[in-house]
Amino acid sequence: QKKMYILMDEARQPLSRKVPIPSSLINPYRMIIVIRLVIVCLFFHYRVMHPVHDAFVLWLISVICEIWFAMSWILDQFPKWFPIERETYLDRLTLRFDKEGQPSQLAPVDFFVSTVDPAKEPPLVTANTILSILAVDYPVDKLSCYVSDDGAAMLTFEGLSETSEFAKKWVPFCKKYSIEPRAPEWYFQQKIDYLKDKVVPNFVRDRRAMKREYEEFKIRINALVAKAQKVPEEGWTMQDGTPWPGNNVRDHPGMIQVFLGQSGGLDVEGNELPRLVYVSREKRPGYNHHKKAGAMNALVRVSAVLTNAPYMLNLDCDHYVNNSKAVKEAMCFMMDPLVGKKVCYVQFPQRFDSIDRHDRYANKNVVFFDINMKGLDGIQGPIYVGTGCVFRRQALYGYDAPKTKKPPSRTCNCWPKWCVCCFCFGNRKNKKKVTKPKTEKKKRLFFKKEENQSPAS
Repeated sequence: QKKMYILMDEARQPLSRKVPIPSSLINPYRMIIVIRLVIVCLFFHYRVMHPVHDAFVLWLISVICEIWFAMSWILDQFPKWFPIERETYLDRLTLRFDKEGQPSQLAPVDFFVSTVDPAKEPPLVTANTILSILAVDYPVDKLSCYVSDDGAAMLTFEGLSETSEFAKKWVPFCKKYSIEPRAPEWYFQQKIDYLKDKVVPNFVRDRRAMKREYEEFKIRINALVAKAQKVPEEGWTMQDGTPWPGNNVRDHPGMIQVFLGQSGGLDVEGNELPRLVYVSREKRPGYNHHKKAGAMNALVRVSAVLTNAPYMLNLDCDHYVNNSKAVKEAMCFMMDPLVGKKVCYVQFPQRFDSIDRHDRYANKNVVFFDINMKGLDGIQGPIYVGTGCVFRRQALYGYDAPKTKKPPSRTCNCWPKWCVCCFCFGNRKNKKKVTKPKTEKKKRLFFKKEENQSPAS
């Protein structure tokens, strides 16, 4: 019984908690907000009580504009009144869903990476994003990466092929030595003591060999970029001699290519790698394809057929995962036994590299990510900023999956309706007309309309 109680307590323990900001830090800021609000009220009292009769129209317009700006300022202060921070318990998540020596019960996750023009979005940057995804600390059979090429560029396709080959060496190296971050470009640029906390004797030798491998990988990517500068008159052709389907960017069929996954592609140590899928959606002239939103919609549909993971995380091609445990951090919210089912999405903050020490141009967006977003989280939840967000697939679909119909129960149909016998009469008497709720009727009408409509792009 004691063991049973312990298991029940573990199942009820939350995987995350809210950490309120100390009142000694937030109360002075609240006092400043109140003082500013009083000053604004005094200012408007003076403005309204002292109109300018010589230019009444201009005075009225200026007062209206000032009131509008004041209202926008007040609305901007509400989210900053109750900022909160959140803390996750990765040890509880591991103990409950990812015990060592047992099959992992963590939920599958689909990564979405979107790119369009390799000339503006260098393939090497996209490759680093993909490598950081494939090397995250998560079960490989629960992880899939879908890359959307909305420009149908052969350069992106070939770059992804080279990336998949290099991933067979990079991913085991990252997991063997637990390096951070797991994007090779930024890892090798770090000006830190990379030997700190490293005790394996072969680390220095393996790191030098991996750096050389990455430099050779960069040379191959640069060669592909140089080759793509001169487009042949007849268009690009694939290795088997057939024309590249994406030669016409605005009119081409859909393309899907699985590079890594269960079909093959083991790393150098013989371990399985996460699934890597190239997707270029179909495009036809005369249709509105809705740009990035349409590309994301296509990835949702393709992933639903191939993997259908209950959770999805989207990234821009110039972002990378700087924390290998980020997916597990998100699962602490999504798979929480108390509030997990109520969570629609988890938005990660963004951090920026290659910025001067003092950030004189505010490129880090500290006010937005570390103040405004935490304040919005204190009210209801942060907004979706377009990247670095984990979605619940069910929330995007908007309705539950259709339930299987129960087999009809056996009824007495051996006598006509006018027959009243002792066996049939009791059943018919207790039968009541069940009125279906309006929501169910609306759902049925919605599905009927969906069947007659063509799929949206």
